[in-house]
Amino acid sequence: MDRRWIYVFGAIAIVIAVWNLATFTVPQWMQAVVVQLGDPVRTVREPGLYFKIPFIQNVIFFDRRLLEYDASQKELLTRDKQQLVVDNYTRWRIVDPLQFFLAVRSEVGAQSRLDDIVYSNLRETLGKHTLRDVVSDRRTELLAEVTEQSSRAAREFGIEIVDVRIKRADLPEKNELNVFNRMRTERERLAKKFRAEGDEEARKIRSLADKEVQILLADARQQSEIQRGEGDARAVKIFADAYGRDPEFYGLVRTLEAYRNTIGQGTTVVLSPHSEFFRLLQGPTARGSAPAAGGVAPR
Repeated sequence: MDRRWIYVFGAIAIVIAVWNLATFTVPQWMQAVVVQLGDPVRTVREPGLYFKIPFIQNVIFFDRRLLEYDASQKELLTRDKQQLVVDNYTRWRIVDPLQFFLAVRSEVGAQSRLDDIVYSNLRETLGKHTLRDVVSDRRTELLAEVTEQSSRAAREFGIEIVDVRIKRADLPEKNELNVFNRMRTERERLAKKFRAEGDEEARKIRSLADKEVQILLADARQQSEIQRGEGDARAVKIFADAYGRDPEFYGLVRTLEAYRNTIGQGTTVVLSPHSEFFRLLQGPTARGSAPAAGGVAPR
């Protein structure tokens, strides 16, 4: 090979090496800080191709995407003196790479700062509320407050905290039994209250039903007595009308019914000769006048 081509290829290699040392590319999802002899000299926020001084300047890249930090479980104390084991995580991003580099240097240092900031605000905020507030629907409101306070404290490190969430909030094992017993006692108290209210309402309903039954029975008895009286009056009137048409025949019929009801087979009756009851038993000749002496009815 001709020596000239060797020089050409060597020159090209040197140019490529110098180009690689003098340029750097910032991807769209990254941002960078150019450091010269350990001191930051400029910040690159936009993606593209940039130049630097070879061997003197160095480039440190930082992720501009949303990052997540999963903290370890920690114990907190609520306002009603209940201990909670809280497992939380934080979503955050780097908004000022220069300030971030000067304050914490790397993501590992940032996570250490975030752990202190978030835990401190969680402990302060949840400590102002009861256990019921923490485990109820108010949790979202409380965590929004924690997020705002933590983000305000993290701005000096070039960090924006987007969201703080609790994955789990459990009671320590030593407190679970006491809490469960207290919850059971509270539920039993409410159950007794509801049963007492139900019994009272049932007594009212039964009393009202008994009252209505008595009123209905009284009205029914009144109607039956009225109808019975009207029936008796109508019967008396019918008998009176019948008796008024032929008193002698009606008297004969009533006397015969009396005979049928009082005198049976083998019955002996002793009557006074002047008895009206005996008059029809004496025969046709004796009906106009009473006998002189008593007699015995034939069998």
